[in-house]
Amino acid sequence: MQEAKYIRRQRLKLMLIFVIFAAPVVVAWGMVEFRIGIPDRHTAHGDVDLGLPALHEWPLTTSAVSEKDKWILAFDCTLQCETRQDELWRLHRALGREAPRLTRLRIGGELEPLPGEVASEWRRFPSWRKENSVWLLDPTGRPALAFDENVATKYVLDDIQHLFKVNPL
Repeated sequence: MQEAKYIRRQRLKLMLIFVIFAAPVVVAWGMVEFRIGIPDRHTAHGDVDLGLPALHEWPLTTSAVSEKDKWILAFDCTLQCETRQDELWRLHRALGREAPRLTRLRIGGELEPLPGEVASEWRRFPSWRKENSVWLLDPTGRPALAFDENVATKYVLDDIQHLFKVNPL
Protein backbone atom coordinates (compact mmCIF):
# COMPACT_ATOMS: atom_id res chain seq x y z
CA MET A 1 0.00 0.00 0.00
CA GLN A 2 2.79 2.41 0.91
CA GLU A 3 4.63 1.56 -2.26
CA ALA A 4 1.57 2.38 -4.42
CA LYS A 5 1.22 5.79 -2.72
CA TYR A 6 4.91 6.44 -3.29
CA ILE A 7 4.60 5.59 -7.01
CA ARG A 8 1.50 7.79 -7.41
CA ARG A 9 3.26 10.65 -5.64
CA GLN A 10 6.30 10.34 -7.92
CA ARG A 11 4.07 10.26 -11.01
CA LEU A 12 2.27 13.38 -9.77
CA LYS A 13 5.59 15.15 -9.29
CA LEU A 14 6.64 14.19 -12.82
CA MET A 15 3.33 15.45 -14.26
CA LEU A 16 3.70 18.76 -12.39
CA ILE A 17 7.21 19.19 -13.78
CA PHE A 18 5.85 18.63 -17.31
CA VAL A 19 3.05 21.13 -16.69
CA ILE A 20 5.44 23.75 -15.28
CA PHE A 21 7.72 23.54 -18.30
CA ALA A 22 4.93 23.20 -20.88
CA ALA A 23 2.79 26.07 -19.54
CA PRO A 24 4.92 28.90 -21.04
CA VAL A 25 4.82 27.21 -24.44
CA VAL A 26 1.04 26.86 -24.26
CA VAL A 27 0.63 30.48 -23.10
CA ALA A 28 2.90 31.76 -25.88
CA TRP A 29 0.99 29.74 -28.48
CA GLY A 30 -2.30 31.17 -27.16
CA MET A 31 -0.93 34.72 -27.30
CA VAL A 32 0.16 34.28 -30.91
CA GLU A 33 -2.94 32.42 -32.02
CA PHE A 34 -5.49 34.74 -30.40
CA ARG A 35 -3.40 37.97 -30.63
CA ILE A 36 -3.69 38.65 -26.91
CA GLY A 37 -1.01 40.78 -25.25
CA ILE A 38 1.04 41.29 -28.41
CA PRO A 39 1.54 44.84 -29.74
CA ASP A 40 0.57 45.17 -33.40
CA ARG A 41 3.67 47.11 -34.42
CA HIS A 42 5.99 49.93 -33.46
CA THR A 43 4.78 53.17 -34.99
CA ALA A 44 7.22 55.99 -35.56
CA HIS A 45 5.98 59.34 -34.35
CA GLY A 46 7.80 61.13 -37.15
CA ASP A 47 7.32 61.04 -40.89
CA VAL A 48 9.21 58.08 -42.34
CA ASP A 49 8.37 58.57 -46.02
CA LEU A 50 10.80 61.38 -46.78
CA GLY A 51 11.68 62.98 -50.07
CA LEU A 52 14.44 65.09 -48.58
CA PRO A 53 17.94 65.35 -50.04
CA ALA A 54 21.00 64.10 -48.20
CA LEU A 55 22.58 66.50 -45.71
CA HIS A 56 25.48 67.45 -47.99
CA GLU A 57 22.91 68.81 -50.49
CA TRP A 58 21.19 71.08 -47.97
CA PRO A 59 21.77 74.81 -48.61
CA LEU A 60 23.69 75.54 -45.40
CA THR A 61 26.31 78.23 -44.85
CA THR A 62 28.81 75.97 -43.11
CA SER A 63 29.71 72.34 -43.39
CA ALA A 64 27.14 70.77 -41.14
CA VAL A 65 28.80 67.89 -39.33
CA SER A 66 32.10 66.28 -40.19
CA GLU A 67 32.06 63.45 -37.65
CA LYS A 68 31.51 59.98 -39.04
CA ASP A 69 29.41 57.28 -37.39
CA LYS A 70 27.13 59.78 -35.64
CA TRP A 71 23.42 60.29 -36.11
CA ILE A 72 22.45 63.91 -36.67
CA LEU A 73 19.45 65.63 -35.12
CA ALA A 74 18.98 68.72 -37.29
CA PHE A 75 16.41 71.30 -36.29
CA ASP A 76 15.15 74.52 -37.79
CA CYS A 77 15.45 77.24 -35.19
CA THR A 78 13.44 80.14 -36.62
CA LEU A 79 10.56 80.31 -34.11
CA GLN A 80 10.81 79.75 -30.36
CA CYS A 81 14.48 78.98 -30.83
CA GLU A 82 15.56 79.07 -27.19
CA THR A 83 12.77 76.73 -26.09
CA ARG A 84 13.37 74.25 -28.92
CA GLN A 85 17.12 74.34 -28.38
CA ASP A 86 16.70 73.61 -24.67
CA GLU A 87 14.20 70.76 -25.29
CA LEU A 88 16.53 69.05 -27.74
CA TRP A 89 19.55 69.55 -25.47
CA ARG A 90 17.59 67.80 -22.69
CA LEU A 91 16.57 65.06 -25.14
CA HIS A 92 20.24 64.56 -26.00
CA ARG A 93 21.15 64.24 -22.32
CA ALA A 94 18.25 61.82 -21.76
CA LEU A 95 19.90 59.37 -24.16
CA GLY A 96 22.41 58.57 -21.42
CA ARG A 97 25.22 56.32 -22.61
CA GLU A 98 23.88 56.49 -26.17
CA ALA A 99 24.32 60.30 -26.27
CA PRO A 100 27.76 60.18 -27.98
CA ARG A 101 26.08 58.55 -31.01
CA LEU A 102 24.12 61.76 -31.72
CA THR A 103 25.08 65.27 -32.79
CA ARG A 104 22.62 68.17 -32.85
CA LEU A 105 22.66 70.58 -35.79
CA ARG A 106 20.87 73.87 -35.16
CA ILE A 107 19.94 75.71 -38.33
CA GLY A 108 19.23 79.38 -37.69
CA GLY A 109 18.90 81.31 -34.47
CA GLU A 110 21.22 83.81 -32.86
CA LEU A 111 22.03 81.88 -29.69
CA GLU A 112 25.35 80.35 -28.75
CA PRO A 113 25.56 76.61 -29.47
CA LEU A 114 24.98 74.39 -26.45
CA PRO A 115 27.33 71.46 -25.73
CA GLY A 116 27.05 68.75 -28.40
CA GLU A 117 25.50 71.18 -30.88
CA VAL A 118 26.73 72.58 -34.19
CA ALA A 119 25.23 75.82 -35.52
CA SER A 120 24.62 76.69 -39.16
CA GLU A 121 22.38 78.96 -41.25
CA TRP A 122 20.27 78.54 -44.37
CA ARG A 123 21.82 80.17 -47.45
CA ARG A 124 18.36 80.02 -48.97
CA PHE A 125 15.20 78.39 -47.73
CA PRO A 126 14.58 75.06 -49.50
CA SER A 127 11.06 74.22 -50.66
CA TRP A 128 10.82 71.20 -48.32
CA ARG A 129 11.70 73.20 -45.17
CA LYS A 130 9.08 73.66 -42.47
CA GLU A 131 9.58 76.06 -39.58
CA ASN A 132 10.54 74.45 -36.26
CA SER A 133 10.89 71.01 -37.86
CA VAL A 134 13.30 68.40 -36.58
CA TRP A 135 15.03 65.90 -38.85
CA LEU A 136 16.89 62.80 -37.78
CA LEU A 137 19.62 61.85 -40.23
CA ASP A 138 21.59 58.62 -40.29
CA PRO A 139 25.41 58.61 -40.04
CA THR A 140 25.73 58.91 -43.83
CA GLY A 141 23.58 62.07 -43.86
CA ARG A 142 20.39 60.55 -45.29
CA PRO A 143 17.15 61.64 -43.62
CA ALA A 144 15.54 58.88 -41.55
CA LEU A 145 12.68 60.71 -39.80
CA ALA A 146 11.11 64.15 -39.86
CA PHE A 147 9.14 65.62 -36.98
CA ASP A 148 6.95 68.69 -37.26
CA GLU A 149 6.68 71.24 -34.48
CA ASN A 150 3.61 69.55 -32.96
CA VAL A 151 5.41 66.29 -32.06
CA ALA A 152 6.35 66.20 -28.38
CA THR A 153 10.01 65.81 -27.51
CA LYS A 154 9.34 62.58 -25.61
CA TYR A 155 8.10 60.98 -28.84
CA VAL A 156 11.22 62.14 -30.68
CA LEU A 157 13.26 60.54 -27.89
CA ASP A 158 11.28 57.29 -28.20
CA ASP A 159 11.97 57.11 -31.93
CA ILE A 160 15.67 57.87 -31.50
CA GLN A 161 16.03 55.21 -28.81
CA HIS A 162 14.25 52.69 -31.03
CA LEU A 163 16.53 53.51 -33.98
CA PHE A 164 19.61 53.19 -31.79
CA LYS A 165 18.34 49.85 -30.52
CA VAL A 166 17.78 48.39 -33.99
CA ASN A 167 20.95 50.00 -35.42
CA PRO A 168 23.77 49.10 -33.01
CA LEU A 169 27.29 50.33 -33.66
